Amino acid sequence: MRIIDVHTHPVFRGLSLFGKPTSLNRVIAHGRRHNIVHMIVLGDVLLYGATPNAEQLRKINNDTIRVVKARPDYFTGFIYLNPLLGERANMAEAERCLAVPGFRGIKLEIANNSSHPAMRHVAKVARTFNLPVLQHSWSTTNIKDRQHQSDPADTALFARRNPDVKVIMAHLTGIGFRGVLEAKGLPNLYIDTSGGYPEEYLIEFAAEHIGADHVLYGSDLPIRENSCTIGRILDTKLSAADKQKMLFGNTARLLNLNLN
Repeated sequence: MRIIDVHTHPVFRGLSLFGKPTSLNRVIAHGRRHNIVHMIVLGDVLLYGATPNAEQLRKINNDTIRVVKARPDYFTGFIYLNPLLGERANMAEAERCLAVPGFRGIKLEIANNSSHPAMRHVAKVARTFNLPVLQHSWSTTNIKDRQHQSDPADTALFARRNPDVKVIMAHLTGIGFRGVLEAKGLPNLYIDTSGGYPEEYLIEFAAEHIGADHVLYGSDLPIRENSCTIGRILDTKLSAADKQKMLFGNTARLLNLNLN
């Protein structure tokens, strides 16, 4: 099965690719060994801490620009934004990045909780340019910092408040079964499968409650190893058609990727 990885960090200065020097050629070769035909680049989003300023955002996004320009056949970029910087700064950074072909989404990390009023600025950018928003999400019963961390309930609230914006709730194994239930009934909300180690029946539970069409394969490379993250889908009892949707088709459709 062909695979698109919707959650990768090819430029990640604090961690090499499984103990070896990281280069784009090495990342691509690693991906192809696992039948990954395309990767979505999210940037080294914590390089300057939780709340990067405008200059720091530009530096992080410049790394993504470099990757996308170097290998547009293999990498698509998401624009890293900080909602707390306001509408003007977020719109300007989005316009700067979108001047480069190959950007198709927005990435948010932990500058603020996704229920924060500043999220309206990102929602406006997403509407203006028809971009999905990938929001870092994790159960705050495990990580007790709800000021910055977005509980799945918070990410679902953002999707509910903005039904015309497509939202990807990151980290299935970080949001868990409760996170899936928070996402239920929201047609504009998707979940990516990245996070911790596989948990039995969690993929099937997601397919049952939000539909296989709303589950996207993601690894969090280089933090997680692809053979494990792919295996959590391939080893389920789902149909081959549903597995192929999760591994390839859903992300291709959501991002309008035309991959031969």
